[in-house]
Amino acid sequence: MKIRKANLDDIKTISKIYIDTWRTTYNGLVPDNFLNELSYEEAESKWTHFLSNQLHQTFIYVAINNSEEIVGFAAAQNSDDLEFKGELYALYLLPKAQGLGAGRLLISAIAEHFMEKGIFSMLVWVMKNNNSGRGFYKRLGGQYYSHRESVFGGTRVEDEAYGWKDTSTLFVK
Repeated sequence: MKIRKANLDDIKTISKIYIDTWRTTYNGLVPDNFLNELSYEEAESKWTHFLSNQLHQTFIYVAINNSEEIVGFAAAQNSDDLEFKGELYALYLLPKAQGLGAGRLLISAIAEHFMEKGIFSMLVWVMKNNNSGRGFYKRLGGQYYSHRESVFGGTRVEDEAYGWKDTSTLFVK
């Protein structure tokens, strides 16, 4: 598995992974009509805008398998939080890439990027009912930090934030 920084040429693939994994990961957690109405075109617009957001100094890394196919991505940005200065904004992997270490490698690349910019702490928001996501971040040493509510398709969901006060613990050696 290779990890590299994403560029605008990757947006179409990133958007497809984003929509497809939303539809599987959040099936049963948010309304079906919300998932069915997700649009690849809107996702492309979202991720193009995200990648060019200079205010929050956004960036994306992609995971590439041995067939040179992008199979996942992680997006991050500077955070306005007082305690955690970096935010892992998104982490999505195709099912065929899950459990192979790609998520860990992507988070390691994000942590290293932040540290090169002088940011040594990071948080991530995850749906409380997304047990596999929460478990993954806990296994990486993420500590519960806060909670909030989000609304998807008229349904309220609880989110939890997990944080790392020392991102160097996330490096894959």
